[in-house]
Amino acid sequence: MESAATAVVPPAAAATTATATDDNLQSSDSSSPADAVNRLIHAFSQRQQHLLDKTVPHVLYRWIACLCVVLIYIVRVYFVEGFYIITYAIGIYLLNLIIAFLSPQEDPEASLTSGGSLPTRRSDEYRPFVRRLPEFKFWLSIIRAFIIGFMMTFFEVFDVPVFWPILLFYWVMLFFLTMRKQIQHMIKYRYVPFSFGKKQYGKKPAPTESSE
Repeated sequence: MESAATAVVPPAAAATTATATDDNLQSSDSSSPADAVNRLIHAFSQRQQHLLDKTVPHVLYRWIACLCVVLIYIVRVYFVEGFYIITYAIGIYLLNLIIAFLSPQEDPEASLTSGGSLPTRRSDEYRPFVRRLPEFKFWLSIIRAFIIGFMMTFFEVFDVPVFWPILLFYWVMLFFLTMRKQIQHMIKYRYVPFSFGKKQYGKKPAPTESSE
């Protein structure tokens, strides 16, 4: 009489296998919501970056939209008659952005020490001015600052009582001193952070009348 051969699994091995299976199921179940959230955030970031990339060539429309956002914030602060400390913080942040926008990417002192020179209007060979803060990031930072400030105006905890004329006077003085220092820096190292002085290539000179 033939007996069927059966494989006998030790109880300890079976218990270990069952425990490992349960751990895998629990880990997969616990990581699924986190993975879903990460995928959602990643998809949203990609979509947002795609939309921002499409706006890069439309400089005029971007700054018109920025002006609209700034006006909305100003109207909001005007009607609520408060949140002046937020406006002051935005003003200080904008001042830092302006300085970074007008400053070259490389340190002028380091460039002159290494034998290089910054582009000037009178240079024989034009080289584009590379900003520390590019125009697109400058625009995007302003948009984000005013949107965040607008959202903060809906929370009374940020409405710190303050005498706003003092903040305005201090900001104007700080703006004047900072811009004067920046202009002196531009004059000292002879660079122009704008493109109106560059040479135009590809244009034929105007014909001159020949005298007979």
